[in-house]
Amino acid sequence: MKLLEPGTELDGFMVDECIHSGGMAHIYRVHYSDGRPGPGFDMAMKVPRMTAGDGAENIVSFEVECQIMQALNDPHTPRFVAAGDLLRVPYLVMEYISGRTLDEWLEEAQNQRQAITVDEIARLGLATARAAHAVHQQNVVHLDLKPANVLIRPDGSGVLLDFGLSCHAQFPDLLAEQLRKAIGSPAWIAPEQVVGVRGDPRSDVFAIGVMLYQLCTGELPFGAPTTMGGLRQRLWMDPVPPRRLRPDIPAWLQEIVLRCLEPEAAKRYPSAAHLAFDLANPSQVHVTRRGTHTEGTPFRVHFMRWLRAAGMHYQPSPMAAQQIEEVPIVMVAVPHQDVSDATLYSLRQAVARSMGTRPGARLACVTVISPGLTSSTDASKSETLVHRRFLSKLRQWAEPLDLSGHQTSYHVLESNDTAQALLDYAHGNNVSVIVMGAATHGLKTQRFVATVPIKVAMEAPCTIILVKQQLPFERLSERQRAPGEAAAGSDDAGPIG
Repeated sequence: MKLLEPGTELDGFMVDECIHSGGMAHIYRVHYSDGRPGPGFDMAMKVPRMTAGDGAENIVSFEVECQIMQALNDPHTPRFVAAGDLLRVPYLVMEYISGRTLDEWLEEAQNQRQAITVDEIARLGLATARAAHAVHQQNVVHLDLKPANVLIRPDGSGVLLDFGLSCHAQFPDLLAEQLRKAIGSPAWIAPEQVVGVRGDPRSDVFAIGVMLYQLCTGELPFGAPTTMGGLRQRLWMDPVPPRRLRPDIPAWLQEIVLRCLEPEAAKRYPSAAHLAFDLANPSQVHVTRRGTHTEGTPFRVHFMRWLRAAGMHYQPSPMAAQQIEEVPIVMVAVPHQDVSDATLYSLRQAVARSMGTRPGARLACVTVISPGLTSSTDASKSETLVHRRFLSKLRQWAEPLDLSGHQTSYHVLESNDTAQALLDYAHGNNVSVIVMGAATHGLKTQRFVATVPIKVAMEAPCTIILVKQQLPFERLSERQRAPGEAAAGSDDAGPIG
């Protein structure tokens, strides 16, 4: 379809200037032609290319995007406004979002011959991972993540664009039905997509890894292959370690990038939420040899992978939301004052049960302290020493747990509002389950005072497990208590923080 001229009227929309002309579509700024106010945001119209030389995938991907955009409801994607009839004039009107794409970040760094800073890379990657996780929670896998399709708003949040190659677990996959080939952008496509498996959210994690590699080094980890043989190399090949191309890249960042780029999906981050967690908490990243080495992978390793890849059968993916629910981020709020041993024991038992039924889940142990503890001029109460002391207590509390196979991190938060600190942490780190002690106050008090557990339970964005002290533990303590020894406190759960 030829370019629309400014001033063209189409189904009640007035076309303004063309703001992008791509290989599959043209995008225009538009407004309502009858002068009525807009929907509360600026609008853009996307019109697919339909010339004689364009392939059928342009039309199919347009149908896919229209279908998926109407199903999405999230601030990390443009809002849907209207769609045109494919038989007459196909178009898609959506929210126009201002910002800069990662393509523009990369181009600016190249033009200025200046590397993007590590902090900036982590910030951009974090915004992208959070946006991808929000989409995955709605059973959509993007499958065409690349720098041109990731927009960073002025406030730093990420927006995903162009869902023409995406897959919704509850809709027919039109692209898979009509196109019997690898579908995606060659430089960013995941190994399982190369062999025709679509719908795995870890494919988007791989694409984010490619973009992080670009932001770190300015280069593509697997080049820009144009043949199927070139695409298949990523099934067994590792890229050059980023630290070899840019020595100032820290080990924790290389660990993250190369984990995203693992050929086997099971060895990558299990969800974009786990990736976002590491990017937001670099000091908690568990660095292995993967993060420190600078030499390339030996030929023998690549050869063995090639042999395995030749006979590998990729399995179809479950629903994206179901898959990420199986590997949640679990947060436990551990009290540090006015708490009985029985309560700490009961919290530990509840965490053990939660983690035991969720292989691959991540545990974040959190305690909240008052800022007054670190504001003293006393050297023994400096912020660093106080945090170390409470981090040590958290590790001691978690030591009896069997956390093999689970990533675990420890966090000391400072706040005068314990409940809000826990809620902010849960929101910011995509926590799926919060485990915390139940309130100590009676029902009459709870009617007038919003205790920490009640406030968290009322406002939390996820599942809450409130734990009360287990009676068997208390009885066991009584049996072991020496004659005449005073009984320990038996609060249900002490104040958090």
